[in-house]
Amino acid sequence: MKLTGRITLRLVLLLTPLLALWAALFHYTLVDEINDEADDALEEYSELIIVRMLAGEPLPRTNEGSNNSYTILPVDEEYAAVRPWIDYYDAEVYIPEKEETEPARVRTSLFRDASGQYYELRVATPTFEKEDLLRTVLWWIVLLYVTLLVGIVGVTVWVFYRSLRPLYALLHWLDGFTPGRSCAPVPEDPHVVEFRRLSGALRQSAERSALLFEQQKQFIGNASHELQTPLAVLGGRIDWLLDQTELSEEQMGELVQMKRTLAHIVRLNKTLLLLTKIDNGQFPDLAEVDLAAMLRELKELYDEIYAARAIRCTLSVPGRFVVRLNETLASVLVSNLLRNAYLHSAEGAAVEVRAEGRTLHFENEGAEPLDADRLFDRFYRGPKRAEGSTGLGLALVRAAADRCALRVEYRFVDGRHRFTVSGL
Repeated sequence: MKLTGRITLRLVLLLTPLLALWAALFHYTLVDEINDEADDALEEYSELIIVRMLAGEPLPRTNEGSNNSYTILPVDEEYAAVRPWIDYYDAEVYIPEKEETEPARVRTSLFRDASGQYYELRVATPTFEKEDLLRTVLWWIVLLYVTLLVGIVGVTVWVFYRSLRPLYALLHWLDGFTPGRSCAPVPEDPHVVEFRRLSGALRQSAERSALLFEQQKQFIGNASHELQTPLAVLGGRIDWLLDQTELSEEQMGELVQMKRTLAHIVRLNKTLLLLTKIDNGQFPDLAEVDLAAMLRELKELYDEIYAARAIRCTLSVPGRFVVRLNETLASVLVSNLLRNAYLHSAEGAAVEVRAEGRTLHFENEGAEPLDADRLFDRFYRGPKRAEGSTGLGLALVRAAADRCALRVEYRFVDGRHRFTVSGL
């Protein structure tokens, strides 16, 4: 999740309970304030009625310009002893004029006249529907919440995006940085200390990476030269011994075995150096590569090399199959997959290479499935080691595919090994 998305999510999670708490407090405060106002009016009206009754004056009528209603009932001393002298509560009051009940605020008062008779005065005034108020408050709270949320999130995202533009510039620069290739200078923000320090650290890291890359590249070149030269000299001396000296059959057999071992070491050395170069990203250049033409040339070559085994190879690819890849990596990818199919096929077996959309399939016959979890590991040869195999061919395929952002998969289907290269 991006930083702005995480900030937005946290704002939503934080604002939701806060606004809910605010809505509850607002509703409680509003109801309490309305009740206070109603209670003050009821108190004044009750005092007016009690004063008039004790003074023997006419009592007010319930419909003379007021929505208030009242009743006065005589009660005994025992009732007055157990009841509060003044009490406020909410109730449903029947309105004769409307012939219906409405919510009201009620005040009950106990008093007694000069003769000692107790009376209970019950005064009621219509009030609001609390459920309607609650729904209205909730509606406006939801509207307020959405407005605040959109406003706060919008402003926050805009502020963060403006503030973090130097960080996004650094990330964009990192996306385009490749050791060994020229790139633009590291972007800097002179106004913010943290971004200035980050730019400096990134510049130092990039310089170290470039230096290490050059050192490793130089080491690979030196190692290639220093190893290939003595190996070539050894091969030449073995050939000279085989051609120019009188050798017994046993000596000649030993020299031939030495020559085979030396050839294997040469192939292994070249393969390891190539694999190291791929891992180091020393093939960054891209070009338009016709895989169909490359496959036809490789088929002719391997048909000639493995002619003694009578392997039949079928190419089902279009006349042109152009992809944008590094040419060396493309050659490594298809040549190793095709050679692997030839190398691990029995005499007279069928090998098929076909294209389906932007996917290549390499298939050859097999008796049992391979270990898909270890198949692309370096130096893994499986239970049946083929002659001349270094155990690095499929490791090269995986390295080249990863470097080209391609996907290589293996499946065993209907007695055939199937390697698939997708994303071309």
